[in-house]
Amino acid sequence: MFEAIIHGCILSLGLILPLGMQNIFIFNQGAAQPRFLWVLPAIITASVCDSVLIALAVLGVSVVVLGSFWIKVTLLSAGVLFLVYMGFVTWRSNPSVKQDETLLYQPKKQIAFALSVSLLNPHAILDTVGVIGTSSLRFSGTEKIAFALACIVISWIWFTGLGIAGGIIGKVDSTGHFIKVLNKLSAIVMWSTAVYIGSSILK
Repeated sequence: MFEAIIHGCILSLGLILPLGMQNIFIFNQGAAQPRFLWVLPAIITASVCDSVLIALAVLGVSVVVLGSFWIKVTLLSAGVLFLVYMGFVTWRSNPSVKQDETLLYQPKKQIAFALSVSLLNPHAILDTVGVIGTSSLRFSGTEKIAFALACIVISWIWFTGLGIAGGIIGKVDSTGHFIKVLNKLSAIVMWSTAVYIGSSILK
């Protein structure tokens, strides 16, 4: 069981560390919101979405999704459109000494966007369903449950940490310069990912 837990933690960290839409959104909300409690709707929603995807992957849904050409193409196409849109929103945001009004979302909008960047993100879905789902096949019984729980716990810890880190940077960087640069880089990453995914669909 210990091996399953360690494997789940390392695998989950490897998938969640790269700069992606979920990470960018949670971090930006942490920086934009005046209090950490106000970021919780985004953190909880993203964490719950990851937990559901991980649970479905471990239960074997990955075999169905990855085995269907049209489901895979539909997910990728929706992801490309959303990446392009989120890239423009992120690029146009302009943080200043005051909270960035374009990123200062109310709870309902936080939940809606967190759902979008979690469930319309092809990389998150394919990585979770494909990589975690495939890796879970080596375990069974209580070991498989321990593996899934380890992956889920890492997601919750990571998103909470991102919200806290965003809040710290938002307070320290009163000019908003760091966040502005991060947003530009994030937008470029999103557009590059959209181009990459789009080219893979055409192939």
